[in-house]
This record gives sequence, structure tokens and C-alpha cells, in this order.
Amino acid sequence: MAIIKPNNNTISAITALPAAISTGKILQVVQDTLTSSFQTTSSTYADTGLTVAITPSSTSNKILILVDMGTSTVSANTNDGNGMRILRDSSAIFEDAWFLYNLGSVALQQNVGSFHYLDTPSSTSSLTYKVQIKCRTNSADINVNSGKAAITLLEIAGWL
Repeated sequence: MAIIKPNNNTISAITALPAAISTGKILQVVQDTLTSSFQTTSSTYADTGLTVAITPSSTSNKILILVDMGTSTVSANTNDGNGMRILRDSSAIFEDAWFLYNLGSVALQQNVGSFHYLDTPSSTSSLTYKVQIKCRTNSADINVNSGKAAITLLEIAGWL
């Protein structure tokens, strides 16, 4: 098989893609972490304390949201668990109604999970993203065993 040489260059001589190719560059990264424990007994969504702001540099850029957190619930009820959602300012943009789900009758359910969401805010204003959780019957907990939860935002330029 012949080696193709773009513009008659060797592969090692190529240092950049042509300007017409969108590379999806990461323009900025911001993060918030939560190291203290958080608990709610609310059956409606409650703020966890994971909150971070970002100001996109263009309306065509996207925000990749990465959330990592451990949750638990103390409940021996079948079909019980915790729900989780992400808000952009005051609008819910992502929801996992059963982020932690108890299928059986185990008293303590724990889950370490990650979720990701690609947002298209079409804005150059400051945006605040936050994570909320709720419980079904007893309590929803984060960082029960001295864990660390995080929300990370990546602004991506010229992607899609």
C-alpha cells in the first residue's frame, strides 16, 4: 500500500490541519468539587452545592458537562432510589430520574456514577450550571464515605 503524502509532505512534517477543518478545540475548563457530605430528605430536587459558572466566547460553542459523584440511600424499599438533574441557570437541561435505583430490599444502596451532557446554550452571557438530587422515600446522600463529587464544564469551539 502506498503512503499518501498530503501536499507532498511526510506525515511527520504536518503540524496543523487545514483551516477549513473544524477541530473542536477546548477553549476553557472550569470545575467545582464537593468534599463534604450532603443529605436531603426532599422528594423534590434540592441543590447539592455543586455549582459552576462559565461564559462562552461564542454562541456557536457547546458546553460539555461532566459530573462524577457517589450517592447513597438508606431504604429497604423496593423500587426506591435517588434522582439527579442538571440546571443551566434556572432551566433543567438533563435529568436521570433513577440515578440510584433499589431493585431489592437492601437497606443501604450506594452508587458511584458519572454522567455527561452536551449543552448548546447559544449564549455569550455568564451561565451557571448546578447539580440537584432528590430522594424517593427516605434520604439521598452524596459523599457519605468521605468521597469527592465534581462538576466540570468544557467549552468546545467549532464543533458540529
